[in-house]
Amino acid sequence: MSKLFNKFDILFINKMHRWAIPFLRIALGIIFLWFGALKIFGVSPVAELVAKTYYFLPTKDFLFILGIWEVSIGLGLIFKIALRVTLALLWLQMAGTLMSFFLMPTLFFNNGNILLLTAEGEFVVKNLVLIAAGLVIGGYEVKNEQIIQR
Repeated sequence: MSKLFNKFDILFINKMHRWAIPFLRIALGIIFLWFGALKIFGVSPVAELVAKTYYFLPTKDFLFILGIWEVSIGLGLIFKIALRVTLALLWLQMAGTLMSFFLMPTLFFNNGNILLLTAEGEFVVKNLVLIAAGLVIGGYEVKNEQIIQR
């Protein structure tokens, strides 16, 4: 039984090594493509949150541009197109998302306490996982010029 388990374990680990990063890249791409499309078609569930946070921007236009931005990230990740540029767009978008904490803290923190997140605050904090996924994808799927030249 132990030998059978070890064979299965080795096979499973090898498959994870082979497919984990491509799966992560495509899954992240699908998320950005989907969320961006919702914004483009005016049916995003976060439209009100975006409007409250970025009150100084014209909401409809901002959501449309943000939607195109997110669809571009999604397509770049799914089809592995210009990953350096795609990941730069992703991190800029994430920086804009995290900026919301500073623009409208009362929406994201209860009683001004940064440890007491609102539902919206939890929604934004979860973007740290998307940032981490982008770092993993960049670290493993973007080719380093120095390595290529050797």
